Amino acid sequence: MTPSFDLRGRLAVVTGAKRGIGFAMAEALASAGSDIIAVSATIEEQGSAIGAVVTALGREFEAIRCDFADRAAVEALSAYLAAREVDILVNNAGTIRRSPAAEHPADWWDEVIQVDLSSQFFLTQAVARGMLARRRGRVIFTASLLTFQGGINVPGYAAAKSGIGGLTKALSNEWAASGVTVNAIAPGYIATDNTQALQDDSERSKAILERIPAGRWGAADDLAGATVFLASSASDYVTGAIIPVDGGWLGR
Repeated sequence: MTPSFDLRGRLAVVTGAKRGIGFAMAEALASAGSDIIAVSATIEEQGSAIGAVVTALGREFEAIRCDFADRAAVEALSAYLAAREVDILVNNAGTIRRSPAAEHPADWWDEVIQVDLSSQFFLTQAVARGMLARRRGRVIFTASLLTFQGGINVPGYAAAKSGIGGLTKALSNEWAASGVTVNAIAPGYIATDNTQALQDDSERSKAILERIPAGRWGAADDLAGATVFLASSASDYVTGAIIPVDGGWLGR
């Protein structure tokens, strides 16, 4: 039987959808048929670029602003989305702070852990209650190469993304039997504004590129296929997985 990647009639929430990887994920889900709720700290509530793309595809679209560093804002968003019949939750919003570990400011650590880990747990907890009651749902986290590795000068980010890997498995263990799959995608070095500092560092950029077997930095659109797969019935028996989309980096 040919697996189905058809998402018509589904509602997907994509956080961090204003640009970069989140934009590409939202566009991919809409292309497969899903309506989209896009969430970002700075997204335009009317007239966003991702909104134009989604509506041009004939899908329903809603934009919500939420600062994921603000626990109260995350609680309000969680309550709002808990009242909706969300089929797919893509936890992609994130931030990164670069500083040597010995000098890493405490407020940077707190911010990164809140945005990249804590807010994602509480949002997922709220949305998944409805999924569990309906006995169907898809949760997709954006992990990282630093879910597997330690990185350099990003201790908070490495800790948060390692936590996302553990959270993916823990939630899958509890929810898989209730029809809710929980997986993560681990992007490699993707050319977005989050990695601009690395792209601009000629030595680091050269070292990174030399290690990628595919011979290039990734593009945000490289995440589209894995996103649709994990959101669709084609992945019914896939849960607790962390899928690298990294041009072969981890296999090197």
